[in-house]
Amino acid sequence: MNRAASRLVLAVLIGLGPLTAPAQPDDYYYPPIGSEEVFDRDLTGAPAAERAVRVNFITQITKAQLEAPENPRFSIFAKGADADHMIIVALDDEVFATLYRARAVMAQLTSNARSTDFFQRANLATTATWFDLAKLLGFRDIVISDGRAWSHRIVLE
Repeated sequence: MNRAASRLVLAVLIGLGPLTAPAQPDDYYYPPIGSEEVFDRDLTGAPAAERAVRVNFITQITKAQLEAPENPRFSIFAKGADADHMIIVALDDEVFATLYRARAVMAQLTSNARSTDFFQRANLATTATWFDLAKLLGFRDIVISDGRAWSHRIVLE
């Protein structure tokens, strides 16, 4: 490249200013949201959890899934600047074939969560749900999707 071209490229790059990665659109991880519900219940006055707590929670779930002898059937991850959006996407065509099957998985996740020390110590083992846990951890919403045709958002208020 000659000097004039090099200077032109440098001027253009300087004119761009600092480069940052663009935010991912909602439909990057799942199809457009077609339905929504609001979950509005307060079980305790627990303080809101910080980003690090939410990221660690998702990391522990993913680690447990990957250590299991069978392949995970869905993926759970946190997104957003504060990691306050929980996303659960099916990894096969069966597990979330319908919203009702996805709700059954949420019920199963509730059962697993109720056996944790957190739920036992907080005396929430018989009343709290997966949505309550997500809310206590500071998630603002949960999107569940079959990863192919539909997505459903639960807004946690």
